[in-house]
Amino acid sequence: MAIRHLNQIELAARWNISHRTLERWRWTGEGPQFIKIGGRVVYRLEDIEAFEANQLRASTAETPTKPAA
Repeated sequence: MAIRHLNQIELAARWNISHRTLERWRWTGEGPQFIKIGGRVVYRLEDIEAFEANQLRASTAETPTKPAA
């Protein structure tokens, strides 16, 4: 089975956010893990889904847990 990758434009569309937000998150280390090959940045679908699962909350008082490296 092939690993599915999304580029920053596709991920921004999936989450309905600006691609610049993803760029900032990469800079600050806030977003999902990514792969950089040459000048191209892609996100593995499994990393995106893990990041999304980690963002689930029952209340606004909860904070996300750091994913295991």
